[in-house]
Amino acid sequence: MRHGFLLFALLLTACSGTPDAPMQAERVEPQGDEEIRAVWITNVDSDVLFSEQGIVDAVAKLDEAGFNVLFPVVWNKGMTLYPSDVAERTIGIRIDTTLAPGHDPLEIVLREGHKYGMKVIPWFEFGFASSYNEGGGHILRLYPDWAARDVSGGLLTKNNFEWMNGLHPDVQDFLLGMIDEVLTRYDVDGIQGDDRLPAMPSHGGYSDYSVGLYRSEHGGAMPPDDPRDPAFVQWKADKLSDFGGRLYRTVKSHGADKIVSLSPSIYPWSHDEYLQDWPEWIERGQVDWLHPQNYRYSIDRYESTLDETIQYFNMAGGRVSDVKMAPGILVKAGSRFNGPSYVRQAMQLHRDTELDGEA
Repeated sequence: MRHGFLLFALLLTACSGTPDAPMQAERVEPQGDEEIRAVWITNVDSDVLFSEQGIVDAVAKLDEAGFNVLFPVVWNKGMTLYPSDVAERTIGIRIDTTLAPGHDPLEIVLREGHKYGMKVIPWFEFGFASSYNEGGGHILRLYPDWAARDVSGGLLTKNNFEWMNGLHPDVQDFLLGMIDEVLTRYDVDGIQGDDRLPAMPSHGGYSDYSVGLYRSEHGGAMPPDDPRDPAFVQWKADKLSDFGGRLYRTVKSHGADKIVSLSPSIYPWSHDEYLQDWPEWIERGQVDWLHPQNYRYSIDRYESTLDETIQYFNMAGGRVSDVKMAPGILVKAGSRFNGPSYVRQAMQLHRDTELDGEA
């Protein structure tokens, strides 16, 4: 999803203005404190999280720019960005090894964010991914039975990301253990998952565990040879939706006010490619904030995709539920950049359609 995106830095640029047009000339006015004005803070292509002063300066700038929700990454590249007993016990790595000794980015983001009245919702970016272009990485070297498998028995891989089996109870318990740990040890306002949590590439489902689970529920029949078989895809998606229910209950066990914030891909692509059936999540009542990744490079495509997303949201009962929808706006990926004019227009579309903000 946002691997490599300089979202927070470029959003600051967009909000403060660049030579294409000053932001102040066409300001999109906030609609009150309930509006979501969120930003992802990553440890990829950004140095902010690697020093206390970097965090202090960034959060102050974000407050000045009008943001009120921070999504700091806490799980990426198979390591945590906070000292984790769960990770140390399970994979032998207590915290991201590139961080300075004693540095806890989450603790500092929380302190600074709450100082300005912002919500801080840790982002488990890597989700069920095990590694990126590392043949499974350190996690699957320790736990080869955790690997997700394709129809040929190979490691499940998509866009160079390699995957754990999100249907495996031990994998689920590992992620939920870290989520519960963060909620127990830190005064966070919720938890965020994205297009890797809950998610898994749809061409998987052929590990020994998954095959055994399927056969136990289908009278001993083997899974279809076609991983895209519609009934098989839906079975896998439903299993991940079941995990989403576990995630929701875990978060809410720490307080009804704790927010479950999820940022899946655009539907139905999210379902067909990553088993993210987010209309089902809405119908099951297991998401509080939804941030569909409406990542487009032309504002016309942004608007047409937004219209389709709103239709699916409404059909799932989103408008009459308590679920807030604040779509994700792409600012930068690689060398491509959506400037202030694009961002203003996207924000205005959200207000024109009475959505709850943006990320």
